[in-house]
Amino acid sequence: MLGRLLDVLFPNRCAGCGSGPWPFCAGCGAQLIALSPPWCERCGVPWSGARPRCPECPPAEIDLTRAPFLFHGPARHAVHRLKFAGWRPVAAALGGAMVAVWPPSAEPDAVTWVPLSRRRLSERGFDQARALAEAVSAASSVGTVPLLERTLDLPPQARRRGEERRAAMAGAFRPVGPCPARVILVDDVLTTGATAGACARALREAGARHVTVLTAARAVPAPLPARYTRGGLTPGSVVARGTSSR
Repeated sequence: MLGRLLDVLFPNRCAGCGSGPWPFCAGCGAQLIALSPPWCERCGVPWSGARPRCPECPPAEIDLTRAPFLFHGPARHAVHRLKFAGWRPVAAALGGAMVAVWPPSAEPDAVTWVPLSRRRLSERGFDQARALAEAVSAASSVGTVPLLERTLDLPPQARRRGEERRAAMAGAFRPVGPCPARVILVDDVLTTGATAGACARALREAGARHVTVLTAARAVPAPLPARYTRGGLTPGSVVARGTSSR
């Protein structure tokens, strides 16, 4: 309720701090950490090793993952404002940035999202992943399609390790019908890939052949490469303006 009221009264607030100009004020824009190569060719995590793939790659059911920002500072605040406070314009501020980093090889037939359980949807009043998917769709002209439903209502998994998360998420989603061949799966943050992997398995069971996971931010284990500790991002450089060249 509070988030909706603030959206009406102050629709163009900074997605990071909530007080500066939209989408990100100069201060928050300077603190955003945009992910960039060299990275793992498959999962997009910062990676300076000799091999093209890294130890952090998500489950094999996922073909590629990309995210514009490190889950840190203003990007973390923006995701939390969307997810827990219901500040819906944040989705538009992030959607264009997400489209800007999806790989050309994705060539999606549809955009879908990681669905909330009915209980959490009732508690929050909206689905933040769906809001991001709709923003991605608006910025890319690729339509959104509800392809999944959640069958298990699990407690938060943040304190579990990767293998524990993957075991807990087994069978947590099922397809609601046939899937197109190439799908972009949207969520707010990618950590271990356990949730996205469970979704990708369900999508493949229903006919998907290529699943790209696109998130607003990526949680990356420390230590970060030095290039991510020295710079920022020119305000608005990959942040949504409501349109895309795609």
